[in-house]
Amino acid sequence: MKLSGLVRDGVVVPVPVDPSGRSGPTRRQAAGEEWRRTSKGRYVPAYVDPALPAQRIVEAAVLLPGHGAVTGWAGLHWAGGRWFDGLGPDGRTALPVPLALGRNRVVRPRPGLALSEEWLDPAEVVRIDGLPATAHARSVCFEVRRARSLAQAVTAVDMAAFSDLASIEEIRRHAQRHLQGRPHVSRIARALDLADENAWSPREVSMRLAWSREHPRPLCNVPIFAPDGSHLLTPDLFDPDHGVIGEYDGLVHVGNGRLVRDLEREELARDLGLELVTMVAADNTDQRAFLSRLAAAYRRADGRRSRGSWTLDQPGWWIDTSTVERRRALSEAQRARWLPRQVARP
Repeated sequence: MKLSGLVRDGVVVPVPVDPSGRSGPTRRQAAGEEWRRTSKGRYVPAYVDPALPAQRIVEAAVLLPGHGAVTGWAGLHWAGGRWFDGLGPDGRTALPVPLALGRNRVVRPRPGLALSEEWLDPAEVVRIDGLPATAHARSVCFEVRRARSLAQAVTAVDMAAFSDLASIEEIRRHAQRHLQGRPHVSRIARALDLADENAWSPREVSMRLAWSREHPRPLCNVPIFAPDGSHLLTPDLFDPDHGVIGEYDGLVHVGNGRLVRDLEREELARDLGLELVTMVAADNTDQRAFLSRLAAAYRRADGRRSRGSWTLDQPGWWIDTSTVERRRALSEAQRARWLPRQVARP
């Protein structure tokens, strides 16, 4: 596929050999150290980092037929999905770039690619900065159907919603209209039942799923207010019926005031009659310790919560951003004020 119209800072489109050396390397230059071969007959300058997600996507996309598109994590990353970095759950292993080819095998299997030959409606392909990608809901469904666990599938849905690329309802409609009878489609319904449009990170999703196995499903990032309408805190997770809040903390707290803020948060929770339980990075590999702390928090909270000191009723000045639909309705100025988490780097 020709990507001559692609416009995206930081990426370089592979080019074929050019005997004149104007639009690409000469054959002799291509054989040297200043150029890197990306695929048969395609090259980029050697300084171009092949590990960058966007660059990997472009190098794969040049192999697409005219009717094809990138999909899955690649389509979501290219569309601005903050948490779709093309890495596996370990944060190191590079995932293959998924390509939707339609029903004609025109690209040979090769390392670094995940090929899909399912029927592809041209109406499901959008161009973003010159690169063809499948509609966001289809890209999410691709990720969910290929997920190795239910937790990974739910994370894909939640993080697509985090970046406002697809709502739970949009994903559900796509699956019902286009994927009936396809392999692994039942995974989509299971993932959507557990999904939440207001999760802010993959680790929060992991904590919520662990929490929900043994206790009532908590609310995600719900703001808690004082009776006078002032904002008190917005915990990662909250069970308002039992008075237990949860926070994920993957940082080592030394210096820079971080420890002080954590202690202040714990003190505020106690003043409100709430129990705070924290999940740390070490809990990701073995969640038993976290579940033990969570059970202890529920026991301590039982029968001693004071609801009069806080409320979930939102005051008039507060703007609710808990769903994809509400976030999409915000003005640019409102987004800058109320959604700083979406522009901050992960």
